[in-house]
Amino acid sequence: MRSFGVAGRLAAIGAVIAAIVIVAVLLFASGGGYKVTADFINAAQIVKGDSVEIGGVKAGTVKNIKLTDDGRARITFQVDDDFKPLRQGTQATIRQASLSGIANRYVDLTMPPGDASNTPKIPNGGHLDTSHTTTEVDLDQIFNTLDPSTRRSLQAFFRNSATQFKGKETQQRIAYHYLNPALSTSSRLFDELDRDRPQLVRFLTDSQKLVNNLAQKRNDLSALIQNLNTTFTALASERGALADSLQRLPGFMRQANTTFVDLRSALNDVDPLVNASKPVVHSKLRPFLAQLRPLARDARPTVHDLSQIVFKKGPNNDLFDLSQSLPPVASIALDTKNRSINEGTGPKPVGNVRGAFPEGTRALTASAPIIGFGRPYTPDLMGWFDDFSTTGAIDAAGGYLRIFTVFNAFDATGQIPGAIPLPQQAQEFGRLARTQQFFRCPGGAEERAADGSNVLSPDQQAALDCKESDRASGPISP
Repeated sequence: MRSFGVAGRLAAIGAVIAAIVIVAVLLFASGGGYKVTADFINAAQIVKGDSVEIGGVKAGTVKNIKLTDDGRARITFQVDDDFKPLRQGTQATIRQASLSGIANRYVDLTMPPGDASNTPKIPNGGHLDTSHTTTEVDLDQIFNTLDPSTRRSLQAFFRNSATQFKGKETQQRIAYHYLNPALSTSSRLFDELDRDRPQLVRFLTDSQKLVNNLAQKRNDLSALIQNLNTTFTALASERGALADSLQRLPGFMRQANTTFVDLRSALNDVDPLVNASKPVVHSKLRPFLAQLRPLARDARPTVHDLSQIVFKKGPNNDLFDLSQSLPPVASIALDTKNRSINEGTGPKPVGNVRGAFPEGTRALTASAPIIGFGRPYTPDLMGWFDDFSTTGAIDAAGGYLRIFTVFNAFDATGQIPGAIPLPQQAQEFGRLARTQQFFRCPGGAEERAADGSNVLSPDQQAALDCKESDRASGPISP
């Protein structure tokens, strides 16, 4: 019995030792699994024992953290057997598990594109440099980039943000109630973006290059924005005209479409003209343009001076000053208002009268009958104004004017020497008076045309107060 008790105690001690050995083997065996080191700019509150995840699933544990010679944080993490070995190109990112807190971080591993069959493996004890790691950016780092004035303004914003929700709690609850579907949709959107991560990375890289290029052109962009601001301000000041233009635009586009359709056939019709013009262009137009080139070169100063006249404000800009004077001239010509005249003795009111154009139109309308009455006499009148050569009297030799000069018109007997005796002169005047030819019609000194083309109708004679019977070619009674 005694020997049996000793043997039992020895067996129990051996079992305990075996259990300790087994536990030690298990512990130390797990500590010698697949490990990888990764260098980060800083540890970002990662501590020993934090999780290592792949696609949101725990895949390992942080085993050690130490400082490198160049001031980086080197993190050693172990990867479980189900996820080893990692592939070359794996990205390690320190992320925040939930709300901000101490040691509330984990290492997120992102696998490279492709599969395990065509990607090299990272051996046990392999290393990820800083080009394959991303450090979590703490909120304090963002605030540290702001200057003191901006930080104070931001603090005031957060302190006073409660004011915007005061008394609107019900509306905010409703807004948050409908915010959840929007966030869910956004989550699906980001999942789709993350599905093709290499393409997204390429897009972000190209966007960075674009932003950098835009930053180099910031002065030009600033000038562009200022010019756009000026343009849109001018458009806003003319919003009435712009609205009217937009209302007219559909009709204009329809009409333009019809015009363009018709233009297509017109261009086909123009093709023969273009083909026929090609020889002329090469043979004649080219030498002409060569001769025109010196003229265009010499005309540059003239065109420059002309642009000053047209666009320059102030003195030496006659055309601009003329355009500025057009509104008063237009008022004088068109507006109906109270006016006054000054004939040298001071202004005198003439009442409410129309502008010069309406008054001139009325005057011309009223003078039309007078002008019509005098129009047949125009050749005689203009000839008389020209050289006193036209009298309206025409014989076989054409128009004539007979004058004679008398010296010592009367002698002692009271008669004109060498002239027709006075009794005979009186007889001639009497004969003309008896004819009563005082109302000859225009052209009455000419012979009647055979076709009657120079004989006025009775209505025309009545309008001109003349008589065809007084035509000079008619017989004169003795």
